Amino acid sequence: MMPILVFAQTNNEQPQKEGKNFEAKVMEVIDQKEIIRENGSKAIQQNLKLKGLTGQFKNKEIVFQGISDLEVIGAGVYKKGDRVVVDHIKNVNGNDAFYVIDYVRRGYLYLLAGIFGAVIVLIGRWKGIKALLGLGVSFLIIMKYIIPKILAGGNPLTISLIGSFAILAVLIYFTDGWSKKSHLAIISIFFSLVLTLILSIIFTKLARLNGLAQEDAALLVGMGKAAIDFRGLLLAGILIGTLGVLDDGVVSQIEAVEQIKEANPKLSKSQIFRSAFVIGNTHLGAIVNTLFLTYAGASLPLLLLFTLNQSGSFGYATVLNNEAIATEIIRTLVGSVGVALSLPIATFLASYYLSTKKNIT
Repeated sequence: MMPILVFAQTNNEQPQKEGKNFEAKVMEVIDQKEIIRENGSKAIQQNLKLKGLTGQFKNKEIVFQGISDLEVIGAGVYKKGDRVVVDHIKNVNGNDAFYVIDYVRRGYLYLLAGIFGAVIVLIGRWKGIKALLGLGVSFLIIMKYIIPKILAGGNPLTISLIGSFAILAVLIYFTDGWSKKSHLAIISIFFSLVLTLILSIIFTKLARLNGLAQEDAALLVGMGKAAIDFRGLLLAGILIGTLGVLDDGVVSQIEAVEQIKEANPKLSKSQIFRSAFVIGNTHLGAIVNTLFLTYAGASLPLLLLFTLNQSGSFGYATVLNNEAIATEIIRTLVGSVGVALSLPIATFLASYYLSTKKNIT
């Protein structure tokens, strides 16, 4: 018979020492309690019988007593057969303590990644394959260069600028090959990134953002091998987040210039610029909205806070002054300015460079 380990979550035995996570399977929902909060919303607490699947508790049964006077925000509701992540720690008395902290959901992520890859290859064919290869290399640059260097105490801004330029080169040359268009795209994006970086530095300093407003950033305090520059980390995030949108806008704009030139080689540089810029203006609205909606979706709880407090004790001014909200506003606006500036830069360079040989004026 498998050993049974029991932990009852009480006020007197709070976890003190960091332990390790392991995976387990829900064998039985022993008991369940529904809590109704003051605002009418409901929460579920559960006592669960678990079977360890990995680590030192593999094949051992654990009874997790999640029903208590304390409510854990964001606690899941589990059913028999679910795979869950369990946190094992030592409480103040030195006893084993167990918390069910989340579902094991990576299998569904792998499934979605497979669907994503299949769709990209099916629609894009060889170019889709190259795009996936470029994506893989970009991921490796982030995981093997940018993150380790930042954790080792390097300057996040310098590291991310180098890493972003490497990602940029990989993405463009992988998908579009070694060509004049690719060279122009890299030059245009580089100048746009520099302008974005300058704006980011200016306004993060003016607004006195320290980069610790986000909870996930605050959790990194003291965890790296050296002190992390959190303001630099914030700037690096803005830079990398803007890079993807710049790539799309600049490459599309250079392609538009080339198509206009091929359709009518007799057009002057200025005529090509004006025609392509009209296309860019149409595209600009969609790109800026994409950037805004990306950040807005990730910051939806902050937007809810903004809405809830506009008629409360804080008001618009106080909510806007909150560093977390100010950070997202600056991130969105600076990125949008960088995207907007990239279009005339790319259009001008492409109009001049791609039209010189056949231009009759």
